[in-house]
Amino acid sequence: MFTGIVEEVGVVSNVDNNDATGGTSITITIPSTSSLLSDCHEGDSIAVNGVCLTVTNFTPQSFKIGVAPETLRVTNLGKLVENSRVNLERAVRADTRMGGHFVQGHVDTIAEILSVTPDGNALTFRFQPKVRTMMQYIIYKGFIAIDGTSLTVTKVNDAENWWEIMLITYSQERVVLAQKTQGDTVNIEVDMMAKYAEKSLAGILGADGNTAAIPLLEKIVERIVAQGLGGKPASDVDQ
Repeated sequence: MFTGIVEEVGVVSNVDNNDATGGTSITITIPSTSSLLSDCHEGDSIAVNGVCLTVTNFTPQSFKIGVAPETLRVTNLGKLVENSRVNLERAVRADTRMGGHFVQGHVDTIAEILSVTPDGNALTFRFQPKVRTMMQYIIYKGFIAIDGTSLTVTKVNDAENWWEIMLITYSQERVVLAQKTQGDTVNIEVDMMAKYAEKSLAGILGADGNTAAIPLLEKIVERIVAQGLGGKPASDVDQ
């Protein structure tokens, strides 16, 4: 679990697409002044551009992570090359202040940057998701994790399939998004609370889509009908 508050920006120092395991591994170097790895252990989780990954090896100034084929398919980590800059955050501790929102590090889709527009000293980014159905989880003033950065949605257009966020000056200096431009891609994780709410509601309404009786919905309809007919219970209404 993460907060979406980026702790450090690291630099990719090596990408090995055929490591000792036959898979892909990435080595990331951090600044000499960084304390990101001060309490690191092999097997720890670190979010790299919003993707929860496992540390397989580390030194005081660098660490290596393995990237599974599924991760390469769902995220944009496959586009990382030597000298790419990445957002880094260690897994949250129980005593950590929750400055952002609950982020799992499980990317839902990637999105393309449609535009970057200056607004005073801030930057407004417009995004379009690769998976259109993700739009149902994105709401005005809701949370979203973009490359692992917790941000607030400032505008949503479901019809045209895009949303916007505003990146303030403070964040521009501390996350990789500020250096991205139109056409670049980002990793997206929507607010998991929206998914839980959707599944709970689907359970109430009947997720299989059948027309079987739905007790709760029937009660709501009966109450509305009764109120519209002078308070007479729906069961007593003449047919």
